[in-house]
Amino acid sequence: MKNLIKALAFSAALTAMATAAQAEKLILKFGHVGNPGSLFSASADEFAKRANEKLGDKAEVQVFGSSQLGNDRELLQKLKLGQVQFALPSSVMSSISPEFGVFEMPYIIKDRDHMMRVEAEMGDTFQKAAQSKGYRILAYWENGFRHITNNTRPINKPEDLAGLKLRTPKGEWRVKMFQLYGANPTPMAFSDVFTALQTGVMDGQENPYAQIWSAKFQEVQKYLSITGHVYTPAYVLVSDSEFAKLPEDVQKTLQEVAKDTQAYVYEEAARLETDLLEKLKAGGISVNEADKDAFIKASQPVYDEFGSSVEGGKELTEKVLSLGSSS
Repeated sequence: MKNLIKALAFSAALTAMATAAQAEKLILKFGHVGNPGSLFSASADEFAKRANEKLGDKAEVQVFGSSQLGNDRELLQKLKLGQVQFALPSSVMSSISPEFGVFEMPYIIKDRDHMMRVEAEMGDTFQKAAQSKGYRILAYWENGFRHITNNTRPINKPEDLAGLKLRTPKGEWRVKMFQLYGANPTPMAFSDVFTALQTGVMDGQENPYAQIWSAKFQEVQKYLSITGHVYTPAYVLVSDSEFAKLPEDVQKTLQEVAKDTQAYVYEEAARLETDLLEKLKAGGISVNEADKDAFIKASQPVYDEFGSSVEGGKELTEKVLSLGSSS
């Protein structure tokens, strides 16, 4: 009987210890707006897999895509409240701090090698801009090169956008750019776009192939015009103050894994660019190559306004452009 009591007590103690260990395990939520099959989804899932392998029992990264935890703006707020630990904003960053508007300039980033040089040479500039607003960038991933879909006509030159009701992300420079081209741009949360296109509230939208395909925009759009008008980085973002509260070894692991995942993200992005364009064509959407030279020529006023209205804006664009010369 004594042995039975001892065994039961030992078992209860083990259960209590296991429960306590489980209770102490940090759960780190990663929210993003990407749907299954998107680059965002693949990137965040790969990061979580790698991070959890290294974190062991210390912490667990859990990913919530498809705007389950909110749209980009809501996720940025939840970071500061400590309700979410990671977000993956892209264009919206230009509305948080003006320096990020440089990535909204048309055709300013040539390719991923160019982006990596910008990160290496100018990363401190953007980190300081993020930290001035209470955030911290752990790594630069990707949303991708953006193209236009719509239900009205193929877009070959800027003038073909005249009067088009076009959804854009919530970044002022994307709006200014499409206004310059003659479109009627409207900022809207990504989660609302499919319905807006389906019902005709919007004629079109612009996104990388991975977002177009995973959101099934091809099902409610007739034309895909390959413009590549903007390359949008995606930022692995945390709250500066909340992240600093994590154990130092957990911080270190998360930072290292976020940076190491970039190579996977870029490789996956390049693969999707080829594969998904073929799938989109096979799906029946009409595809055309836009006259990029015409768009580049029409874009200079956006650069001029950014340079004159944002402190240090002219220097920012010149520096980024200079780093693309060896691409």
